[in-house]
Amino acid sequence: MKELFGMVLVAFAACTVGSIDARAQDTKAIQLALFTPVQIYDETTSIKGFRLNLIYGVNEDVTGVDLGIINRTTGDVKGLQLGFVNMVAGNMKGIQLDFLNFIGGEAKALQIGVYNAAETGTVVDVGLINITRSVKGFQLGLFNMTEDMHGLQIGLINIISNKEKLKIFPIVNWSFN
Repeated sequence: MKELFGMVLVAFAACTVGSIDARAQDTKAIQLALFTPVQIYDETTSIKGFRLNLIYGVNEDVTGVDLGIINRTTGDVKGLQLGFVNMVAGNMKGIQLDFLNFIGGEAKALQIGVYNAAETGTVVDVGLINITRSVKGFQLGLFNMTEDMHGLQIGLINIISNKEKLKIFPIVNWSFN
């Protein structure tokens, strides 16, 4: 019963804060989503504060804490994402802690999950499978793969496809070009 009361209180606060502080802007302080489109603000709204996605939530940008089962942004994220699946279409600065983590743009992030993927960036990937097109950083997992690397891979299978020698190497692979 206390949990239900707490959720109702959060929803009421979200409606109150959102209607007072951001009528003339596209950024809101708090978001609560059951599943898109059943959420307080539509998916074109950016959140700067706290977003709770009970099942699946979509917003433009999120700055702050993004918590839920499936967290999706069509823009950028700055902050912390926690849940089961994190999907960022744009850039990410922060931490993704989830089962599946995806960053479509540039990452300056720590990704911890079973499957971590990013387009490019300065990352630390810790998971079973880590796939990033271009890495400046560190990958730790059973399977690590990148095209370009400036850093270190530790895992059972490590692949740096644009490396001249030892493109595939077990246990440790590195490139500092």
